[in-house]
Amino acid sequence: MPMAPAPQLKAGLFARTVGQPKKSGDAPAPKASGPRGVRIEHRIGIQAPPQVIWDVLYDLAGWAEWNPLYPKASGEIRIGAPITLTLALPGQPPREIRPVVLEWVPNEQLHWRLSLMGGLVKTVRYMEIEQLAEASCIVSSGEIIGGLLGGSAARQMGRAIHRGFVAMNGALKERAEAVWQARQA
Repeated sequence: MPMAPAPQLKAGLFARTVGQPKKSGDAPAPKASGPRGVRIEHRIGIQAPPQVIWDVLYDLAGWAEWNPLYPKASGEIRIGAPITLTLALPGQPPREIRPVVLEWVPNEQLHWRLSLMGGLVKTVRYMEIEQLAEASCIVSSGEIIGGLLGGSAARQMGRAIHRGFVAMNGALKERAEAVWQARQA
């Protein structure tokens, strides 16, 4: 039995007729933007290949040996999976959080999201590895804090979060460089 032709769409994503060439007077397509919110970030250079840094980050159970910001971690790094972390911000008592892994790419990045205060504060936490040379990388640790009370939470906790990132990145640098030296020996 013959199939009916597909219906002709009247407009595409930006209200142009599908198949119609863009006119010179049309407004440009909107630019892509990242998540909204307050960004807190710390970057550090590490003299080790991305694989070594990733091995240290991927081993959640091993975080207890080196990570001052998350002294206890468990779970599985896979998209959509919850992980359990003990968050120890400088000057505050440790507390347990349960973020969900948003995405991960071996040797490149780990992102998770967390919703706090009944969803009034939403965060995206990221750790990204940027390779500069064979055994040299920049690691960015950061958090984007959004939601209805995100700005207020960022003002209240921002400095402690940043100090935590500085401590964690310093410990990650020390650990990854030691692992790299041991592997070379």
